[in-house]
Amino acid sequence: MVNLYPTTNRRNSKGRVLDPRALLGAGDNKIDFERLSGLAGSSVTHIAQLTRETVFELCKFAALLELTQIATHRPLAGKLIITAFFEASTRTRLSFESAAARLDARILSVPDGKVTGVAKGESLADIGEMFNTYGDLVVMRHPRVTAIEEISTNLRLPLLNAGNGTDEHPSQALLDWYCLLKWRPELARAQVDPSRRVHLGIIGTPKSMRTVRSFLLLALRFPAGLRKLSLVSEDGEPLTPELAQIVAASGVEFELIQGGFTEVLPDLDAIYMNSIALLAGNYEELDQRFALDRESPLKPEAVVLHPLARLQELDVSLDDTAHNLYFAQAAGAVFLRQALLICLLGRVDRVPLAVQYLAS
Repeated sequence: MVNLYPTTNRRNSKGRVLDPRALLGAGDNKIDFERLSGLAGSSVTHIAQLTRETVFELCKFAALLELTQIATHRPLAGKLIITAFFEASTRTRLSFESAAARLDARILSVPDGKVTGVAKGESLADIGEMFNTYGDLVVMRHPRVTAIEEISTNLRLPLLNAGNGTDEHPSQALLDWYCLLKWRPELARAQVDPSRRVHLGIIGTPKSMRTVRSFLLLALRFPAGLRKLSLVSEDGEPLTPELAQIVAASGVEFELIQGGFTEVLPDLDAIYMNSIALLAGNYEELDQRFALDRESPLKPEAVVLHPLARLQELDVSLDDTAHNLYFAQAAGAVFLRQALLICLLGRVDRVPLAVQYLAS
C-alpha cells in the first residue's frame, strides 16, 4: 500500500508552497531508475561530476520521496552513515541525519572536529582509512579546501562533500535546484520555450562563498532555461579564472553588477543570495547594500532563495510573501538528501515497485 501525501500538505510554515507533483508529469518527466541505480558506490564531491540529466533524475526522485511514505519499507536498513563535521553546521548535518534515520540507516556522528584525533594532529588520510571499516558512506564538512583530496587518499567509501572551505557544497546546490525545479520544472529541459526562461540573479562572491559557487556551477548545467544570469558582488573580481572560463564557455548571457542592485531587481525572476563568506578561517558578513526586504522593487512573481542562516541581508518582512522560496527550499533538503543516500548506497531497488510505478 502506497500512501501519498495530500497536495495541501505544507512543510514550510510561511512563503510559497511547492507541489512535488510538478516534477512528476508525463513524457520525459518519468524517472530513469536505471540511471539512478548507476550512481551506486560513487561519490558526490564536486558539481563537475553531475550532468543535467542526472540532476533532473535526482530531483524527480526526491519529489517522489516527498510525495510518498516509504519509511516502513526501510530502504537503508543495515547501512551505517558517518556524518563527520569538522566545521560548524546545523541544517546540513541535521538534514542528512534526518534523511538517513527516516530511511532506517544508523548514524555515527562527529559533530565537532575538536573531539577527534585531528585535535591531536591526526591526518585526514588516516581518518579516511579508519572510516573504511566503520561505515558504508561518509558525509564530511571541513574548513580546508584540500580536505576532500586528503581524506580520499585512503577512503574507499562513497563520500558526500558537505562543504570544503571556500570551494564547494554540492548537496546544497542540488537542494537549491530541487526547489527551483519544483517551482519551474521546464528549466531542466534541453529545450525551453523562450517565454519560460528566467533571468537569474546571484548575489555573492563565488570565489569565496562555496554555496554561491556551487549554485552558479549547477545553474550552468541548465543553459536552455536561462534568459540571462546576473552576478551581483562587491568584489571587483568575484570569479576565479577557472570559473570565468566555465561561465564564458556556457553560452549563457552573463553580466557582473557592482555597487548596488536596485536597477536590476525589477527584471529578475529568481534571486539566490547568501551573505556569509569564509575568509582566512573566519566567517565574514558581506556588504549590506545587497539586502532585500518587503519594499525592494521585485517583480510580483519573483522568488528569493537563500541557503540560510541569514543575517541582515534578508529581512523577515519577506517571510509572509510569495517571494519567499527559501523556507520551501529548506523544507526540501531531507528529500533530496534521501535521494542521494539511496542512490549512492545502491538501494534504489529497495524502493517499492508500487512507488516506482507512480513515476514510470
